[in-house]
Amino acid sequence: MEELNILNNTGTRANYTIGGMSCMSCVAKVKSALEALPEVTSVDVDKATDSAVALLNAPVSIQSLESTLKSVDAKYSISENPSSALVAGSEKALERNWLETYRPILLVFGYILITTLAIQWFNGAFEPRIWMRHFMAGFFLVFSFFKMMDLRGFADSYVGYDIIAKKWRGWAFVYTFIELGLGLSYLLNFNPLLTNIIAFGVMTISIIGVLQSVVQKNEIQCACLGAIFNLPMSTVTIIEDALMIAMSGYMIYSLM
Repeated sequence: MEELNILNNTGTRANYTIGGMSCMSCVAKVKSALEALPEVTSVDVDKATDSAVALLNAPVSIQSLESTLKSVDAKYSISENPSSALVAGSEKALERNWLETYRPILLVFGYILITTLAIQWFNGAFEPRIWMRHFMAGFFLVFSFFKMMDLRGFADSYVGYDIIAKKWRGWAFVYTFIELGLGLSYLLNFNPLLTNIIAFGVMTISIIGVLQSVVQKNEIQCACLGAIFNLPMSTVTIIEDALMIAMSGYMIYSLM
């Protein structure tokens, strides 16, 4: 009878308390593990409340969920939590609007854009190539910074969609340091042609996996800002990569 009480009806939303999470890397691991179950359609994990809300397409026992998390890391635990407060909070997390979801990346772009435009303003003239170089320096430095705050967490998310990282996990770590190197190279104006060629190639490879995930409508975490923020994969990520490809392409053309 106890087993029957912990089953959820098909097509229902189930709420859980998650134990053992200590960082955003844990959030990514828990989310990935639960979404791998055939009975689970999608999961939203909230580190602040140590909670998760799952959309289920078939009944699943708490023992099955527990076993799945333990296979990832023995420190994780899960228990059913039907409280109305958790339900309300979880539904709000799932139904948050576009602006709330992508606020972190919009703020990052906003800060970089305003700062680089301000440099041009105080220099007394707008030079497109110089502005692009400064913008790309800020982009790669800031994005590599967030990835390095939790490299393992970033790798856990990145292997879910990047075409190279899927085959070799080490590429996620290499990619982060390439971003750092590109940021410094743009900042110092080091070998502009080589820097832009590398940026163009790396971002072109990156956008392939992003496009595949968005076209296939895979509900996975975007790793562009590392594992610090739980950003879903969407056209925003495509625009971000495409912008870097366009800028580096223009710079290559202007330098040749």
